[in-house]
Amino acid sequence: MTQAPAPAADPCCFVIFGASGDLTSRLLVPALYNLAATGLLPERFAILGVARSVHTADEFRQELLDALQAHATREVDAQLAQRLVAHATYVSGSIDDPETFSRLRATLEEIEADAGTQGNRLFYLAMPPDTFEPIARQLARAGLSQEEASGAPWRRVVVEKPFGTDLASARALNRALLEVLTEDQIYRIDHYLGKETVQNILLLRFANGLFEPIWNRNHIDHVQITVAETVNVERRGRFYDRTGALRDMVPNHLFQLLALIAMEPPARFEAERVRNAKAEALAAIRIPSEAEALANSVRGQYRAGRVHDEPVGAYRDAEHIVSGSVTETYAALRLEVDNWRWAGVPFYLRTGKALSARRTEVAIKFKQAPIAMFEQTSVDRLGQNFLVLRIQPNEGITLRFNAKVPGPVLAAESVDMTFKYKDHFDVAPSTGYETLIYDCMTGDALHFQRADGVEAGWAVVQPFLDAWSKAGAKGLEFYPAGSSGPEEAGFLLARDGRRWRIIE
Repeated sequence: MTQAPAPAADPCCFVIFGASGDLTSRLLVPALYNLAATGLLPERFAILGVARSVHTADEFRQELLDALQAHATREVDAQLAQRLVAHATYVSGSIDDPETFSRLRATLEEIEADAGTQGNRLFYLAMPPDTFEPIARQLARAGLSQEEASGAPWRRVVVEKPFGTDLASARALNRALLEVLTEDQIYRIDHYLGKETVQNILLLRFANGLFEPIWNRNHIDHVQITVAETVNVERRGRFYDRTGALRDMVPNHLFQLLALIAMEPPARFEAERVRNAKAEALAAIRIPSEAEALANSVRGQYRAGRVHDEPVGAYRDAEHIVSGSVTETYAALRLEVDNWRWAGVPFYLRTGKALSARRTEVAIKFKQAPIAMFEQTSVDRLGQNFLVLRIQPNEGITLRFNAKVPGPVLAAESVDMTFKYKDHFDVAPSTGYETLIYDCMTGDALHFQRADGVEAGWAVVQPFLDAWSKAGAKGLEFYPAGSSGPEEAGFLLARDGRRWRIIE
């Protein structure tokens, strides 16, 4: 089937706060180049960097080109790269200084006159979370983010995760942003939602008649969501020791995957309807008491070990980690979704650093078929039926089912039927940000979190945060770097007669 090409985005100026940071050089610049290479950037496009460091416009353009050469996911065409940065310029200053925003306003007006971006502005806050509110307020005071009633020209603000550090801070941040912006202007970005397999979950579920009828408590035994990382905290100790695995990964990455698996089918494939369904799924998760949170969770911290045969020191020995820190680098939760579709189906979530393999997947375990008809044969057991959605690496989908082993004796064995994106589609390597940045420019909020969804997620996480804080060092389990995590995590499933899939 021939696919109609996606239209280029509206003319706009892409304003990056934190333009000299790692996120900009490693991900945003290569993503913009990939969009340009596929014809999805508008002809009238400009980049405006904002940061404390002092640069001329020429120096900033060269910095963008250097970042592209260092981090591009495809071969760089020099002429295309030059066109991308042709209208790039720079404003130096602190976000606490109103003069910075006065200079920003003057520079934007010059760009809009010169590059013809029609007043459309996309402000990307590639900055720490505590800067989101002050930047939004300064933009409003300077008259940079207001839209006319018609919404043209448009003004949009992109904020990175983590969106809050607990329920109270998430609510406070939502209130603060909504005092100076409308919900339609706020794009809470989670780069996991730009990955093809994540976006394919909606199509897999709702475009295939063979899956939707069995996507419920009558046929599904349980769901496992895994985000395993081999990396340790590296140089992020100061940030990570205040955050931990639960805050860093669960309310955003893991809950967005859970929402896509658990949501009800929207009446139409429209952003607001899809986001309504996702928010309702998150709101349906049973909020545990603190005692229930302790009973249905495991937190761990890595000790010294070896990952891929490379030595890794203990978390507590890493740079900027507080002595005797009880911050978790591994978290596993057992959750339930209290609605008609999922009643009684446990959702097991786990995430951790310095584990044996890098893997992100959603595994749906179907209920066991009756074995009664095979009682008079040599088949004494049946393998488990799993549908596995692999997000990274090697994006794809695997269906595991039972098949007869060739030969005169009736014997069954589990086999895999696997689809990999790289085998079927000619897809160029990407950063994961391309689709999301394009959606920001076209005003499609389908893959972005909304305030109510964010708060629903934090409401579930809060009892775990409170219970773990009160428990302190008690209950913190340790695991060697390069393992699958603490052994105690297996008990969450073993007591239900289940087990984790192997991380490999």
